[in-house]
Amino acid sequence: MHSTRTRLRHGALTACAAALTLLAVGCSKESAGAQDDGCRDNGHWSQRERAAWLRTAVAFRGTAADVADPSYDKASVVVRAGRTGDVRVLCQPLAVQVEFWTLTATTTGTETSFVMRYRLSTDGSRARTVGFPAGLPAGQDGSCTRVLVAAYPGAPLADGELPWTTRDLATSGETDVRFGTARIGAYRLLPPQDSAPCDAGRSTTSPSPADSTAWNINHP
Repeated sequence: MHSTRTRLRHGALTACAAALTLLAVGCSKESAGAQDDGCRDNGHWSQRERAAWLRTAVAFRGTAADVADPSYDKASVVVRAGRTGDVRVLCQPLAVQVEFWTLTATTTGTETSFVMRYRLSTDGSRARTVGFPAGLPAGQDGSCTRVLVAAYPGAPLADGELPWTTRDLATSGETDVRFGTARIGAYRLLPPQDSAPCDAGRSTTSPSPADSTAWNINHP
């Protein structure tokens, strides 16, 4: 009799242990599934994947051709959640650089000058806004000058990754801008605020760097 009761208790304990194990596994799977549904796994993304996400997340405001204020006081770069495809927030925040340059036409080509770089971290859960730097040149000094702004993930651009244009600055469009890297998420080449200097002195085309690979994000 004692042996029978012992076997029954042992069987009951074994059954309870098995039930607890199944419950734990089920909860674990449910938790993992909730995490998968709650954020987008970007831990192993390549440079191209990070740039592709950023391309859908960046918006340029106050930069249209008909902007009346040459100082761009109200212009900004906004980084938010992606607008197409998988719009979940990222599981790991992405380091983003927003960089500004001025492009000035010279007798030998186009001179690119660094203006400002702003670093931010985003997972797409809220909008991050970067205002344009104060005092951007607008060509009032008689030079043909345009502003270029780009947003990209990771570290600041190296010398071989910096932008250039493939044709005369006065008539260049965004498809004429090249970078020496594939990690540019989005960029905007602003129209000249004073077109007279650009129309008056057409510069020669800047040669592409011989040691760089030209990337145009509009034509992957």
